[in-house]
Amino acid sequence: MFVGETGSGHAVVIDGPPDHGGRNIGMRPMELILLAVGSCSSFDVMQILQKGRNNVTDCVAEVTAERVDAIPSVFSKIHLRFIVSGKDLKASVVERAVKLSAEKYCSASIMLSKAVEITHDFEVIEV
Repeated sequence: MFVGETGSGHAVVIDGPPDHGGRNIGMRPMELILLAVGSCSSFDVMQILQKGRNNVTDCVAEVTAERVDAIPSVFSKIHLRFIVSGKDLKASVVERAVKLSAEKYCSASIMLSKAVEITHDFEVIEV
C-alpha cells in the first residue's frame, strides 16, 4: 500500500489485491490512469459548455477499457461515455465539447491516444 502525494498537496491511497501482496484498500495504478482520463475530459467538457453559456448541470464520464493479455498488461482500448445533464442542451453542442476535449484540450487523453485507441460517445439528459 502506498500513499501518493502530489505537488499540490493532495493524496490518494494506491494498493493492490492480496494475491499480489496488497491489502485491497486503495485504487490500482491502472485504475488511476482511467480516472485521470475521465476526470480530465469531464473537466474540459463542463468548462467548454459553461463558457458557451449552456445551462449544464452535470457531466459523468463512464470509462471502460480493454487490456492486452500479456505482460505488461497495457490498455489496448479506452472508451469514454459522457452523460451530460442540463436544460435545453443541444446534442451538437455537447458533441463539439467532447470532440474539443479529445482533440485539443485533454492532456491525459491526447497523451494516451499515441499508444491506445480512445473512443468517445455521449448522451444528453434534459433536467
